[in-house]
Amino acid sequence: MTGETRAFRIAVIPGDGIGQEVVPEGLRVLDRLAERSGGRLAFDYEHFPWGCQYYLRTGRMMDADGLERLAEFDAIYFGAVGWPGVPDFVSLWGLRLAICQGFDQYACIRPVRLLPGIASPLRAATAETVNWVVVRENSEGEYAGIGGRNLAGRGPGSEVAVQSALFTAQGCERIIRYAFDLARTRTRKKVTSVTKSNAQQYAMPLWDETFARVAADYPDVETEQWLVDAMAARFVLRPETLEVVVASNLFGDILSDLGSAIGGSLGIAASANLDPQRRFPSMFEPVHGSAPDIAGQGIANPIAAVWTAALMLDHLGLADEAVRTMRAIERTTAAGILTPDLGGVATTREVGDAIVAALGR
Repeated sequence: MTGETRAFRIAVIPGDGIGQEVVPEGLRVLDRLAERSGGRLAFDYEHFPWGCQYYLRTGRMMDADGLERLAEFDAIYFGAVGWPGVPDFVSLWGLRLAICQGFDQYACIRPVRLLPGIASPLRAATAETVNWVVVRENSEGEYAGIGGRNLAGRGPGSEVAVQSALFTAQGCERIIRYAFDLARTRTRKKVTSVTKSNAQQYAMPLWDETFARVAADYPDVETEQWLVDAMAARFVLRPETLEVVVASNLFGDILSDLGSAIGGSLGIAASANLDPQRRFPSMFEPVHGSAPDIAGQGIANPIAAVWTAALMLDHLGLADEAVRTMRAIERTTAAGILTPDLGGVATTREVGDAIVAALGR
């Protein structure tokens, strides 16, 4: 062993459903990287049992001091949230959004790529045409949680629900600026802004005006602005024109899922919930959710969780390890070792085994 060991404390929250099956595969990858580092790298995990089963036992999705305890870690590795018997708004607001908003993880990064050996539903798709990243505002917008339900006491059919989006100039600027900074790291320096300014006449023009102001600081980056409905069509019809797509909380959420479907499956969709200022730990999670319909069958795709681990490695300053992890994923998919969601017959464990083995090459 030579040199000083770089040790990282990781909070592990497998959560619900297939989160408990795919997170262990991501941890196996991290352990393999540490094992092959010659003592230069170490990961120290602490597991938290929070999720829907915890809620059914305790009435809370996580402990009251959860954020205080998580604040001590270098990163949070998250699985999934949601289970039948617990309302989705309870599970989401009680755990995932509580962490994202509590730690001001305002930048959600969701890469879209067509990996080797995976067929896209788009006939002409190639690895070159399907390769972009969605930057989603992650702290306000349509998921700000402002509103309420009233007038139910007036009788059946009288209740009114109000759900308000919150857009601030500061919130718009910081996510748009993040997108421009990210674009400068890519081969093609381009940012596409997505809104619905023709119908949402207050919040979205604020976003558009902020985008134009920030763009003036990046004369080297190509820019364009699209309405979200047209952009959804463009994801399918002209994917080769995309590079960095920046959008509000709701639009970024929907468009990134569409991008993952174009890439072959939500089972490969990775994401990072970042506090770019690093005041708090960032959280890394696969996009696919808890998938109760296949939970416990051993067929969940672990690629999203492993790709998510690669995003975490990169955030922790371990760029070489992140690249090695992605190459191991690519070797595995190119070899046709795929779970059923991608048309294969491999189990969760078999795909994990293949990725771990590929790290040794």
